[in-house]
Amino acid sequence: MNKSNSSDDSRKNAVKKRRIMSADKKFQIYLEAQEGNKPVGELLRREGLYSTDLARIRQQVKEGALQRLSAKPGQKQGQVSTEAYQAIKDELEQKERALADLSVELAILRKKTSGGSWDR
Repeated sequence: MNKSNSSDDSRKNAVKKRRIMSADKKFQIYLEAQEGNKPVGELLRREGLYSTDLARIRQQVKEGALQRLSAKPGQKQGQVSTEAYQAIKDELEQKERALADLSVELAILRKKTSGGSWDR
């Protein structure tokens, strides 16, 4: 029974926890990998990463650079706060409901004025 407990413990220790790296740390790793004066394998071992992790970091850097470089001169891509986004979204929903109500009223008025009555 000791053997099964020790094998269970080793499996628990073998499970890696997911690490979350900051953008600065990822960019630092990217720059070190691009320098080329040290083997990439050494960098990966030191940071505890796999080659797929480095490929993902490289892809993220490329996407970020393309997004930033595609911005037109003089225009800054602004970010809207969550509260402002929600307020605009709520206002849009209110206006859509009001528009739907008015279109129903218009349809009713058109029916009344187009001679839908037998009293004529």
